[in-house]
Parts: sequence; C-alpha cells; structure tokens
Amino acid sequence: MADLYGSDVLADDPRGRKRTIPTMVADPDLVVECAASGWCGAVVGWDRGATGWAVILEDRHGRRRPFELGPAAFLFEGRAVTLVRPVAPPSRSGPLGGGPVRTASGSVAVSQHRARVARGSRIWVEGSQDAALIEKVWGDDLRIEGVVVEHLGGIDDLMERVREFEPDGDHRVGVLVDHLVPGSKETRIADSVTSEFARDVLVLGHPYVDVWQAIRPSALGIDAWPVIPKGQPWKEGVCGALGWNIDTGAAWGRILGHVRSYADLEPALLGRVEELIDFVTAP
Repeated sequence: MADLYGSDVLADDPRGRKRTIPTMVADPDLVVECAASGWCGAVVGWDRGATGWAVILEDRHGRRRPFELGPAAFLFEGRAVTLVRPVAPPSRSGPLGGGPVRTASGSVAVSQHRARVARGSRIWVEGSQDAALIEKVWGDDLRIEGVVVEHLGGIDDLMERVREFEPDGDHRVGVLVDHLVPGSKETRIADSVTSEFARDVLVLGHPYVDVWQAIRPSALGIDAWPVIPKGQPWKEGVCGALGWNIDTGAAWGRILGHVRSYADLEPALLGRVEELIDFVTAP
C-alpha cells in the first residue's frame, strides 16, 4: 500500500538521498498545524497579500488567522508538509461553500446577543488610532466579552498607571505597545512592569514604527510602505511619498477606510491582539 504521507523527512536515507517533503492540496476542512506557531485549524479560505497567498485556518474556538505558504510550513498528523492551493481557489477571504456569518475579526457572529456589562479588566493601547483599528476589527468581539479598550497616549508612565489601576485576578490589564523591539525604551518599560505584575499584566507589542504599518500594503493598493529616512517624521513622510496631502488625520481616515477585516492586517499585530483578548477574558 502506498505511503499517503511520505517517509519521515528527518530520517537518513541509507542510499544517501535526501527525503522530500510531501506536498498536500489544502482542500476545505483539511486540519493542519502551523509549524512555526503551533496554531492548529481547518482550512476555510485564502488571502492574497503582497508576498503571495496565505491559507486561512480556523481553530476550534472559531477564530481565524492567515498563514503564508512555504516549504514544510505546516504539519499534518505530526508530519511536515508543503501546502498548495487547490486548482480553483475560492475568492479572497471568503468562506468555502458558505457557512456562518463572521465578524471582522473572523469570529463566528453571535446574533441577538446583547453587549456584556464591562469587565474589570482592560486593554490599553498607546494611541487613539490603535484604539480605532482594534474597534473596527475586534469591536463586535470585545462588546460580547465586555472588554473596554483605552488609549494611554504613550507608555512612559505605564508603571504609574498600572500601580494606580491595582490589577488582580479579576482586574487584569493587557497592553499593546508600538515598536516593541529588543533594546528599545519601550521594551525596558515593558520588562519592568511585567516583572512586578507578572500574573495580572501582559505587555505585548508589534515591531512596526506605527500602527499604520500593521495594515497590509495590499489593502491600500500599494506594493509596500515607503521607507522614511531617520530623523524625518514618519507619518508626514509616508503622506509625501504616496502623493497625499500632509494631513495625518485625513490620511489615517483614508487608511482605516480600506480595512475591512482581519485579513487586511499583518499577522504580527493579529496574534498580539488575540493574545491580549484571551488574557483579559480568561476565567
């Protein structure tokens, strides 16, 4: 009988030949695991970004995330596989063959469900634009969960704000930080806060200079975000490079207007926001 999944890719061939990684067609409802993140889910759709196709997986909680295709990027029943699209892929971000109505975050929409009274826990973000983006994509989910998003206006005073909040098991704080990269001021502040409030405060970040960059360029019809020289205001530089009026407020409205769902956001932001929501809503 033929080996459906191929041989062990880590095993040495006695004749010295390299084992090939099997290729699998990502048909609807195929359950696979992302080798890098461990996210496990069923194939429910496709998304085409600036770097190529990504398969959309739905986990057992009904949450969806896009994952880029690549050699040995997924596991099927514990074996490394390379996924390929079906010959006739479905339309961008749409469900395969119908299915339940989805919120902008990819969750299953809950009909006739009143918003929950606000929890004691909070999600804090640095600015109003971060808050507006989270509201547009995760707003329905947050209202169902009773989670309030507040903007900080920066994190220089984060330790003071957390101490004033007095977090505990029923009053957790999840913080989303822009440009959280090793060695940065933001990272030092985050580390000091989490070391003191490790159980009840979670500080996560994305690597982008500004939340604008967390929106996929393809959503705006451009190939990539412009590279702005150091020392030049980033948002104003982006507006100039794209031929827009130097009005960052109007530019943000234009950018946000192109965001339709989670599929228009970069995975580096998607994963962080989902993790913060899970943290502040955990029993």
